Amino acid sequence: MHANTLLHPLTLRRAEPDDLPGVLALLAHTAEWLHSRGVRQWPRDGFGPDRIAPLIEDRVLFLLDDELRYFDAGEPVPPVATIALDGHADADFWTPDDDPRAALYVHKLAVARPWSGSGLGDALLDWAGVTAYESGLPWLRLDCAKGNARLQGYYRSRGFRHLRTVDLPHRASGALFQRPATDAAITAFRDLAFPELISA
Repeated sequence: MHANTLLHPLTLRRAEPDDLPGVLALLAHTAEWLHSRGVRQWPRDGFGPDRIAPLIEDRVLFLLDDELRYFDAGEPVPPVATIALDGHADADFWTPDDDPRAALYVHKLAVARPWSGSGLGDALLDWAGVTAYESGLPWLRLDCAKGNARLQGYYRSRGFRHLRTVDLPHRASGALFQRPATDAAITAFRDLAFPELISA
């Protein structure tokens, strides 16, 4: 694990309405970084509040916080990472033959650039897989940019299998991946969301 995670204790929690500006900032920075590399996965300026606020309202957006931020009385600190996890199977991509209800779906996975290479993306995917497993579902699924071979390679390296690519002209995404849900140990962060999830 990257030194950042040792020096900065991390906590996973559900996003709250007050977190919206920080989430939008992180997603906008990530989108700009993707565009600088020629990847058109997300809108260049990030997402508008109308796309992210409903995820917060539905209680499916989670944030990874640097716990040391609470000691800084200055400007609000954006989250270290975000992930949305829900049962929403995008109808453009997932068909009835896929048994859409048999999975949880990852959306809006982003890690702040200073934390790149820290293994936090891996840890969040593992957390999502455990959440699917604990929900009694066999699969963890996601979609990503059709033209992003590097990202697709990353997902393959994390145990995801490419199912197919749906090539729709109005969608940059469309490469569909899944991997089995598993009960893995996650030690990269303190999980404040899990007790709430299993009691829901």
